[in-house]
Amino acid sequence: MKLVMPRTLLAGAAALALAAGLSAASAKAETVLTVLTAGDQNMVDYVNEYLAPKFEAQNPGVKVRAAGTGPGDGGSQKIYEKLSAEAAAGAAKWDVDVAVIHQKMAGQMVQEKMLSAYVGDVKTGALASRDSARNALGTDVTGYVLPMFHSQIALAYNPDLVKAPPRTYAELAEWVKGNPKAFGYNGIKGGMSGVGFVTGWAAANIGDAAKLEKGPYDAAMKPAIEKALSGLKEFNKSVTLTPGNAGTLDMLNRGEIAMGPVWVDMFYSWQADGRLNPAMKLQLIGPGMPGQPMYYAVPAKAANQEAARKFIELATSPEVQADGIVKRFNWYPGIDATYVQPKLDAQTWAKLFTDVKPDELASKGKPFPLSGYFTDIMEAYERTVAN
Repeated sequence: MKLVMPRTLLAGAAALALAAGLSAASAKAETVLTVLTAGDQNMVDYVNEYLAPKFEAQNPGVKVRAAGTGPGDGGSQKIYEKLSAEAAAGAAKWDVDVAVIHQKMAGQMVQEKMLSAYVGDVKTGALASRDSARNALGTDVTGYVLPMFHSQIALAYNPDLVKAPPRTYAELAEWVKGNPKAFGYNGIKGGMSGVGFVTGWAAANIGDAAKLEKGPYDAAMKPAIEKALSGLKEFNKSVTLTPGNAGTLDMLNRGEIAMGPVWVDMFYSWQADGRLNPAMKLQLIGPGMPGQPMYYAVPAKAANQEAARKFIELATSPEVQADGIVKRFNWYPGIDATYVQPKLDAQTWAKLFTDVKPDELASKGKPFPLSGYFTDIMEAYERTVAN
């Protein structure tokens, strides 16, 4: 997932040390709720500067303190390692109350019984019905996580140059033939928007796409994956390779390309900052393109279980999802959009869902493949497309 606000990352070790010291630093508070978050600094700022004051006002005597462990799966890995070390040491209570983690580590932590099944105990638990609330890259996480938000990949395009944007991967392949070098993407080494485009291509051109998302993993599918990617080598001869997600948007804005896959939140944030022509539009093509959520989770032995549940209940409420997630970050909400719409002004709602409608997001917003298939797709790309 691409996060777009300026940030100064805390080094992982420093963040963990900070987390360990939060209790001492806030000793005057009756209860200190410790939130450890993967992701970039803006995630930490969001908790400390936006969620914490709201929660503390509703819960006198409770202080919220957040620390970051860094972006990507590596940040979630650091949270896992901290909790795993406390479990191995036999600690009766763990000093992380709320963890904000990615899909891959959420699945592993559920399998290793490191998370609390809290979702049924919070009022907002029933407001998240997308598959990602129950399935994390093939692992059943029902009851253990609630999505904080969803980030989605879609095609950004210049409507002055593309009058009838393609609706499917097949139509895109035909469009590229007639418009050489006008489509740009960043391959698999320039960021996750390019990786997402490639995994979406594989899903669109394989016989059993659902198996990539739901499993079980079957190594015998490797030849089918390689066959599905075989057309991408020819496709790439007519495209422009960009240096990354930002590079795709830059080249689109300068008119050097007419279309390319980007993270939706980054697209809207660039438009809001005046870095991208406001006339640019989005298209979510079929059968689908991937996206991913970040999850709120409660460690199994969190010291403040009740406060953690209340905190997540606030963070996943329609009001906070509307104002904190959609308006501040241009992310898609973690709970169902139908609950969020009444809390948004018409202009904000229209901006987020003008190009990609809620029903399109539900039907074409796909998860990334299971980790085994993901690896197979990346390896097949190197063999059959990059060479």
